[in-house]
Amino acid sequence: MNVEISPKLLSHLAHLSRLEFEADELPQLQADLSRILGFIDALSAIDTTGVEPLVYLSDRRYTLSPENLEQPRKDEVLAEQTISHGEALENAPQRDSDYFRVPKVLSGKK
Repeated sequence: MNVEISPKLLSHLAHLSRLEFEADELPQLQADLSRILGFIDALSAIDTTGVEPLVYLSDRRYTLSPENLEQPRKDEVLAEQTISHGEALENAPQRDSDYFRVPKVLSGKK
C-alpha cells in the first residue's frame, strides 16, 4: 500500500474532519499517520484464509446471511441494570444535579 502522507493530503484530511492543527503539529501528525498506515500494511500481509469475520465482540453468535442483512436482529435486554443512577453520579468527575457534566465539544462555529 505504502501511501505517502503529503502536507497537501494532511490538509485535505484535516479539512474533511473539520480539524485544525498548528503548523508545528503537522510533522508529528504526518509521522503518526504514516506509522498507522504501516501497521495496516503489516496486518494486510497476514493470511486470513478460512477465518470468519468478527461481527460482534461478545459471546453471542450472530452469523451474517442474506436474510439477516435485510432485517437486523431484534434489540433485547441482556442483563438487569447493575448500577443505579445515583451510584453512577457518585463516580462522576463533575455533575450538575442529575446529569454528568462534560467539556464543551462543539463551539457553534461553522
